[in-house]
Amino acid sequence: MTEGRVLSKDGTPIAYWCGGEGPPLLLLHGTAADHVRWAPVLPAFERRFTVYAVDRRGRGGSGDSEGYALEREVEDVVALVESLGEPVNLLGHSYGALCALEAAALTHKLRLLMLYEPPFEPTGKEVNPPELIERLEVLLRAGDREEVVATMASEIAGQPPEVVAYMRTQPSWQARVDAAHTIPRELRVPNTYRFDPERFRGLAVPTLLLSGTESPPFFQVGAEALNQVLPNSRIVVMPGQGHGAMDTGTDLFTAEVLRFAESPS
Repeated sequence: MTEGRVLSKDGTPIAYWCGGEGPPLLLLHGTAADHVRWAPVLPAFERRFTVYAVDRRGRGGSGDSEGYALEREVEDVVALVESLGEPVNLLGHSYGALCALEAAALTHKLRLLMLYEPPFEPTGKEVNPPELIERLEVLLRAGDREEVVATMASEIAGQPPEVVAYMRTQPSWQARVDAAHTIPRELRVPNTYRFDPERFRGLAVPTLLLSGTESPPFFQVGAEALNQVLPNSRIVVMPGQGHGAMDTGTDLFTAEVLRFAESPS
């Protein structure tokens, strides 16, 4: 894959890694990751798309800025989408899916939108316990970055111990550790995010809402709330999968994405 960059609205450089051939597919990873987390699914996607795997701000090849806010991440996504010159297929996982959803309301250059478990609670309840976020900050100050990532995976994403152990063996683990300082700030956002259905009722882009049967229940609640609002959406629940189906159900995950890309109606 080749590296490229775009400048976001605030001047922050946002890096992406490009490979494959076909219409553009922009991949937005979740919390505690960078573009490497998509490695298991890249071979299947690159046979069908020109893939742009992004390093979200604060990690990998991307820059950062003072005064973090979700709005800056959304501006990053819009800048990336509008730099590609043709309608884009946009796939976001977890926090990256929340960024993708918000960006979709601000650009008309999307062909498809695919959201895998964006972390929000439509009733406004807190998603992430504040005391857990504080515990992660204590671990960060102590320099125990690996435990920050492992705790986030198990206690926030709901991954069982065997999946966390598997994550530790993957090439993306070091990138997760390197990005550990971004975890608390991204965990705070869902606690203050307020889902406004009226903002999305006119979002006509075909949308796939992915979730897993083994994920924490609030992910499915969010998907159902979106499905009720979006005029052209579809829910697909992946049996036996949690919040990391790219790793634990790679063939199933890629099949669902490619099926939707071929027949979004």
